[in-house]
Amino acid sequence: MAHIVVLGAGTGGMPAAYEFRDALDSQHTITVINERDYFQFVPSNPWVAVGWRNRADITFPIEPYLNRKNINFITARCTKLDPENNQLELDNGKTVQYDYLMITTGPKLFFEEVEGAGPHGGHTHSVCSVDHAEKLWADYQKLLEKGSGHIVVGAMPFASCFGPAYEFAFIVDADLRKRKMRHKYKMTYVSSEPYVGHLGLGGVGDSKGMLESELRNHHIDWIINAKTTKVEAGKMFVDEYNAEGGTVKKSHEISFDLAMMLPSFKGVDAVAAVEGLCNPRGFVIVDELHRSPKFKNIYSAGVCIAIPPVETTPVPTGAPKTGYMIESMVTSAVHNIADELAGKQPHTTGTWNTICLADFGDTGAAFVALPQLPPRNVAWFKKGKWVHMAKVAFEKYFIRKMKKGSSEPFYEKSILKMLGITRI
Repeated sequence: MAHIVVLGAGTGGMPAAYEFRDALDSQHTITVINERDYFQFVPSNPWVAVGWRNRADITFPIEPYLNRKNINFITARCTKLDPENNQLELDNGKTVQYDYLMITTGPKLFFEEVEGAGPHGGHTHSVCSVDHAEKLWADYQKLLEKGSGHIVVGAMPFASCFGPAYEFAFIVDADLRKRKMRHKYKMTYVSSEPYVGHLGLGGVGDSKGMLESELRNHHIDWIINAKTTKVEAGKMFVDEYNAEGGTVKKSHEISFDLAMMLPSFKGVDAVAAVEGLCNPRGFVIVDELHRSPKFKNIYSAGVCIAIPPVETTPVPTGAPKTGYMIESMVTSAVHNIADELAGKQPHTTGTWNTICLADFGDTGAAFVALPQLPPRNVAWFKKGKWVHMAKVAFEKYFIRKMKKGSSEPFYEKSILKMLGITRI
């Protein structure tokens, strides 16, 4: 009998636990460890930040749903990973032994990268967690009461997921239009991307032209190649770099009333501290089987793994890990551990494709990059009201799927079919 431990219970960890339970005999024990006792559907956080959703809509307690599938759950933060002894030390004083470890922690939100950033003691907001989104909603309401102001939205250097920044900018725009107050607020998009629509992917289809057009049509100014260097109360200091040469083109002091800036990502401390497991920024190094080259019984999937940037950019940007990619990583790792337990050679590899539905409040954009790294077989980018409706449907489906304990893959069976894409 083997003990498989899943560290992290987000959009990678919860499906991984269910897939392990379906793939393995009941004699094998599965334990999920997560520092919070609830699951949060992170893609809906931009809606929480404008009051379109609340915590109860997008969260639920983890333990009862895992227990129904004969999966153990521990609420605790991992303080130390000891791969030499195959054990985890937790902040509740307990030690957990494992035979196989699946790391799905997601990232550490490294607000400290920029002085004065972040919702805890800093001057910017985030939509990376439901707690952050609730705090942003509280301050957004204060700005609405004020009746005017400047809203800055964007991404810091080393950010690696730009979709939520575009989403939040357009969702705020839509919310202000619904309130018939849009004309009273200035909006600026400030991003480390080398151009609008880069998305950490080197662009997808005509994402540059389309997103520039959308920002222009919604009267949202932009500054790209933007390295945010410091934030003070109501003021953001930004160096705008030239596209060639990496020299500063212009320094900006941007006064703002509300700012939502996606932070840089790093690996979580306990994992990053293990020598030979991670790259310099703390992301887990994995091979094509999603297994650590150094520690063969450690697998990893999701935002916490190391993926090189698509290209070098004047201001550092990372490559995103979107839902379809995470789903594929999880399935690959689960199948390979199942093969090892059955005495077989692991051989399953992930599908390095990107699919994203970005909500713009009353419309939206969908992009597909197959594979993620160019040159691509498919580079597809479309917009329309149907994307907003699809994003709402996806939220409902995924939360219901996690409560049900289903391990059925979603993206390849549903999203690709919906988009009419058959070539992988």
